[in-house]
Formats: sequence, C-alpha cells, structure tokens
Amino acid sequence: MLKKIRVTLSVIIVFLITFYFLDFRGFLPDSLTFLTEIQFIPALLSLNVIILLSLILLTLLFGRAYCSSICPMGVYQDFTAWLSKKFNKKKRYRFSKAKNILRWSVLSATVIAFIVGFNFLVGLLDPYGAYGRMVTHLFRPGYLAGNNLLETIFTSFGNYSFYKVSIYTLSVSSMIISLITLLVIGYMAWRGGRTYCNTICPVGTTLGFLSKFSLFRVQFVDEKCNMCGLCSMKCKASCIDSKKKEIDYSRCVTCFNCIEVCNREAMKYKIVKRKKKTLTDAVPAYTYVKEGLPLEFTNHNKTELPKIAVKTVNESKRRFLSASLVTGLAAGKLLAQQISGDILPKRELKRQTPIAPPGALSFDHLREKCISCHLCVSKCPSRVIKPALLEYGLGGIMQPKLYFDRGFCNYDCTICGDVCPTGAILPLSVEEKNHTQMGQVQFILENCIVYYDETSCGACSEHCPTQAVHMVPYKGHLTIPETDISICVGCGGCEYVCPAIPFKAIYVEGIDTQNIIEIENEEIEEIVIDDFGF
Repeated sequence: MLKKIRVTLSVIIVFLITFYFLDFRGFLPDSLTFLTEIQFIPALLSLNVIILLSLILLTLLFGRAYCSSICPMGVYQDFTAWLSKKFNKKKRYRFSKAKNILRWSVLSATVIAFIVGFNFLVGLLDPYGAYGRMVTHLFRPGYLAGNNLLETIFTSFGNYSFYKVSIYTLSVSSMIISLITLLVIGYMAWRGGRTYCNTICPVGTTLGFLSKFSLFRVQFVDEKCNMCGLCSMKCKASCIDSKKKEIDYSRCVTCFNCIEVCNREAMKYKIVKRKKKTLTDAVPAYTYVKEGLPLEFTNHNKTELPKIAVKTVNESKRRFLSASLVTGLAAGKLLAQQISGDILPKRELKRQTPIAPPGALSFDHLREKCISCHLCVSKCPSRVIKPALLEYGLGGIMQPKLYFDRGFCNYDCTICGDVCPTGAILPLSVEEKNHTQMGQVQFILENCIVYYDETSCGACSEHCPTQAVHMVPYKGHLTIPETDISICVGCGGCEYVCPAIPFKAIYVEGIDTQNIIEIENEEIEEIVIDDFGF
C-alpha cells in the first residue's frame, strides 16, 4: 500500500513538472509554479524559509521522501531502473558500502564552487536543474513535432484546434550537456538504481545526512526475518545488508520495495524506538560543524536602481502591417542594389555585453541565483531567451540571455520572472517591466540601408515601443534613424526587424546592471509577433 501511494504521487508530480516545461499553449494554471519552487536547491537559492523548513521537517519525519517522490530526477531514475528489470527479469541488486568520501567530496566541491561564484557546477549537479534542461532541449522538440503532426491531421479535417510552431535548436552546447546528463544518469540507474542519488547528487547527500535521524524508518522485525535476502535484492539504493539486518538510512530513499517483496512481513515502516544507552555501549564521537548558507542574498528593490531622467514620448505609431511592407520593399531593394564605391564599408555587429532577461537586476545576481533549469527558456513566448555559452564567464555557462534572431522581448510580457523558481529573475509587474532597461540601442550608420542604398525604411522606429529609435530628416525626402539610449528598454524590436543584411544596422548592447527609466505621458502601442509571424 505504501509503495502504491508513493508511485502514484511520484507519477503525478513528475508528469505535472514535465508538462509544465512543455506547455507552450498555457493549458496548465500558473499556480503549478509551486512544483518548481518546492525543489530543494531552488528553495535554498531563493531563501524560501518556509519551503526549506518544510523539506527538512519532511526528511526528519519520513526520511528521504523528497528524493523518492518530489524530485523529478529521482523519478526518472526509478523509471529507468524499472525498464532495466523489464529487459532483465533476473536482475538483482545487492548491498554495497556507502562511498562517503566521494559523496562528501562532491558536496564540498559544489559548496566551494558556489561560494567562489562558479555556479555552473551547482546547476550541472542539481537534480531539478538537470531534469529541466533534459525536458527543454531533448523532450520539447519531440513534443512540438507531435503538436505539428496533430495540426496537419486535424487541419485536413477542417479542425483548427492546433497550430503549427517552429522547431529549432536553442543551444548546441546545452543540448549536448543535456544529452550527456540523460545518458550518464540513465546508465547509472540502469546498472545500479539510485547510484547517482547516493554518490553524486549534492541534494541526496545533504538529505541523506538528515534522514539518519528521521522519526519513521524501514526496520527489520527480528523474530520474523529469516535472512532470505529478498529485501537486499530489491533495494535499488543498495543500502540493505540482510545478513547483518542493517540499513544505511543515509541512502534509503523510502521506496518501500523491501516491504512489498518481503513475504514474511519482516520489514516495517514505523516509528524508531530509541534505545537506552548503557555504560557498556560504545558511544562514537562525532564532531558537527555548523555551516551557514554560502552567501546572504539581498532582495533588491527595483526602485533603488539608478533612475534616468528622460524626455516625454508622445508620438503615435503606424500599424505593423505597413511597417512590414516597407521593410520587405527596403530589403528587396537592398539585395538588388549594387555596392557603391564612395560610401563607408559595412561593419560586422559584435555585441560586447550580453543582455540578461528583465528582472535579473545584474550579472552578479543572475550568476549567484541561476541553476540553469531553463524553465524561462522553455516558457518564453517570444523565443528570445537562450542559454549562454561563455558570455557570462565560466560560472555563467547555460544561464539565460536574450538574443533577437527569432523575435523580440514583448513590451508587456513578464513570464520569465513569474516562473523563475530561484529568484534569479525577479517577478515584475507590467508597469515595472515597461520601465526596466535591459540594454541600450546602438546604431551603425554604414550598415543602414537608408545610408547605404538611399532607400526609405524606418522599420526600427516603427517597432520601438518608447521611440528610443526615431526618424530624423536625412536627404531630400529620406529620413534616417536617430537613437536616444536614455529611454531605451532594450527589448530588441528594432534589431529583430532591421532588414539590413548581412549585418544589422541597429542592435541592443547589454548593460551590467539593469536600470529603471521613467517615461512620462506614454502613448505606446504594443507590437507582438506570434508563431505565424503576425
């Protein structure tokens, strides 16, 4: 009965977490964000004291229930181990000694890496973050392909319940890391069950230490046990020594396999009765070192960021369709035009500073908090959040950055901050998002088709929600872009729609610390491009 309850709960939680990553249509309610917030490392980094205390209390009461049912990577290992037994029905586990030196070495290295700012290792080993990357980079393309197949089938019958979405690689490096993670952890689970949990995972080591003092534990009933060894053969944590009738509770994940397989009812999950110590008892001496949190984070108030006095924006925009027509005509003329020899040569766009998502506050804040779970990458409706490589340095590998090759950051969108479980991207209201400067616009005159081809354009100005890019007289009837970085929010609309090829004439340069700007008397028209390109 206990195992059925555990399995049912595990399946429900892992299904909801997985589908929450995959859900691009918004079927699931926003309240399911709590499933990501109750993960151990996200709760620790966000300093969610209530969740942390709840997980610690849960462990002290029932053992490693978190590893057994709440952690999605634990469920993935259980599923892989279950498959391995389907292929090899004679497969048996056996007791093995704990690899404590390896476990505590990995945990110590993770803590040290976090303290020195090398958060890449934390994100790499965190089971929730690793599972999120696997879903985002490996499972999601297949899910989208299935959606497109259903769209083709349903559309052929005149049913338009589904719509086609584009499928592309978000990051080759992150996809390779995710694939390696899937294969390595999967291989360890195939061979030895919960080997990753009990040798590598820093969360498993931490909760394993606490579980040694749990109130409820799986225990032998001495008078009923005949030391047949069935419990040890079914223990995927390899923590039961049936010959000595001993269980290593630091590795036991309360899967209840031992209780289910025992046909003599010699295994029970019950409250531990503390033995009274006598003078003849050997009392081992332990030295406990109380470690505080590696770093104390400050929940920055956005109003404390530097403010920039700006001018009033009070101009209305033309409609997006006319801008698109102008852009298309300008691009066509650019391709047909011969290069003149009396103008400046085109200059390649080289962004010097990456653009962090809105609400990240600063690069330091992002690096300290982010575990690269890529939930923001998966949920971004504009597809502009992608994993970084070395843009943030070695410690920021796989952390999110903005890139405007397939879209731009919608002016009123706050999804990335709403779903972030660690506080790396703080939640913003729509008004706060409208005044958050993520980057600053830069204009390259020699790349602009107005200068290079003497053709009317203005697409960048049409797509700027704050008029940080606006047109000024140039030659005759021509106008050319002029920029005002003081009112630029860095949304990338201008960069995305710029028709200049092969090098953009306008782009957004990132800033180390995000600013709050003020725009008075705003009349701003939001322009949103969906998967159809409209």
